[in-house]
Amino acid sequence: MKPTHPALESLLREARVWRGPGAAESTGRARCSTGLQALDAALPVPGWPESGLVEVLTPAAGLGELSLILPALAAITTAEQPVLLVAPPHRPCVQAWQRAGVRLAQLHLLETGADSACWAMEQALRAGCCGAVLGWLTAPDDKTLRRLQVAAEHGRTLGFLFRGASQARQASPAPLRLAVEATPAGTLLRILKCRGRNPPAQAIRLRASLLH
Repeated sequence: MKPTHPALESLLREARVWRGPGAAESTGRARCSTGLQALDAALPVPGWPESGLVEVLTPAAGLGELSLILPALAAITTAEQPVLLVAPPHRPCVQAWQRAGVRLAQLHLLETGADSACWAMEQALRAGCCGAVLGWLTAPDDKTLRRLQVAAEHGRTLGFLFRGASQARQASPAPLRLAVEATPAGTLLRILKCRGRNPPAQAIRLRASLLH
């Protein structure tokens, strides 16, 4: 690939523009597998992105949204990289996370109010001192989402932002947006947005082992 102008490189780093599918596939790298073969295959790189913001939208807590990323957290903490949880609605289930392979010594919990949660998540992402930052924010606006994405790219950190399903209608700069759905046929995962590749029309069925 030909080198780009420094001004364009700056825009790419700040996620103001994005490369086409061919460039994304040739230059992007995965941080680690998602643990779901179908999800890995649907992404531009086979796994979670090395950095950037990933939105996980769900109509209610407890549908498997945390279990979806436990394989990644296990890989990150095993590599001796800390994971920070910002303003989670509930304390993590220690036994379940240990069974999933998460090293609790690398897990850090920050309990803070809604006013401080956005600032704390942004600073943690930008600092680049964590392998992953998980955040639960109350109705962040477009400007806040942009800051979080830029901070994640600047710090080369993987960020997971958990939001309500109704927020799917809000435009977002996050390169990857996922929706967890509970249906009579089971729990499904839909890719709403995937930078560098068109999202598949078909939902991905979550394995029962990921939900417990």
